Amino acid sequence: MALLDAGLKFWSQNALQIKNLNLIGEKMKAIVTVVGKDRVGIVAGVSAKLSELGLNIDDISQTILSDFFTMMAVVSSDENKDFTALRAELDKLGESLKVKINIQSSAIFDAMHKI
Repeated sequence: MALLDAGLKFWSQNALQIKNLNLIGEKMKAIVTVVGKDRVGIVAGVSAKLSELGLNIDDISQTILSDFFTMMAVVSSDENKDFTALRAELDKLGESLKVKINIQSSAIFDAMHKI
């Protein structure tokens, strides 16, 4: 319970700093995950949409587990991006590809390792 309380305290004290992390000239980085039933065109559809959104794929890993497709990518942009808008676009794409696509700022993962 103490660890949970410490984590919540850290987030409440650093939320504004984390939210604004990419506003100080650093490259915006995010983690994109894709999970769903394997089918043709998932990688092509996701990578095309990421490019359309102005996101570069810095690193990518994908595999098939049983009949399920899984992908994780580190993406970046020199411009600050609105994660709400990115999520909305990727949610629409996920529906059309019949997969679940998620995007999270890498700042969240960086901050978790400082706890």
